[in-house]
Amino acid sequence: MKKSSCYTQVMEQNNLHNLMTQMTQESKSLWRIKKSYLKEAKTKSVKDFWTALAKDKEQHVKDLKALIKAELK
Repeated sequence: MKKSSCYTQVMEQNNLHNLMTQMTQESKSLWRIKKSYLKEAKTKSVKDFWTALAKDKEQHVKDLKALIKAELK
């Protein structure tokens, strides 16, 4: 059974929405880590954890931006 073009269009829009929503969440999390969590960390192990997580979040944001750009073409 062939899906209608309207259904396909809605799914593509939802996909883009999902990517943008996730990028927003990752960006907000990264901001909190950098602005609060790292400053409030009391031990080296906790600071190391937040630093590593921030690096991971930065890569996620970068990857999501690339995916969104590709989806908009």
